[in-house]
Amino acid sequence: MRARVEEIVFDCAEPPVLARFWAGLLGGEAVERSADWAYVDPPGFVRVAFQRVPEGKAAKNRLHLDVSAGDVDTAAAEAVRLGATPVGAVVADDHGRFQVMLDPEGNEFCFVAG
Repeated sequence: MRARVEEIVFDCAEPPVLARFWAGLLGGEAVERSADWAYVDPPGFVRVAFQRVPEGKAAKNRLHLDVSAGDVDTAAAEAVRLGATPVGAVVADDHGRFQVMLDPEGNEFCFVAG
């Protein structure tokens, strides 16, 4: 049996806030199904959803999104304008460049190019 990823779900405190952030980052519209569930369905990408959970984030994510960016520096600057925080400096290696970021609730993601 072959399966496909329908959506990626982040546990969070404020689903509508994260849906708006990620919609600004990836495109598409933020959809608030309820106060406890929101999502963005960006063009060319799997749906990203946000579910309210009572406990706060306690450790580093076990999974993160790598987001393709033609220009990592420009993408990181735009993400900061939307509410993200960069973690360290841009890294360049044999595979290209990447910038680790945190979304407004501290979920890790990376802009990658190369």
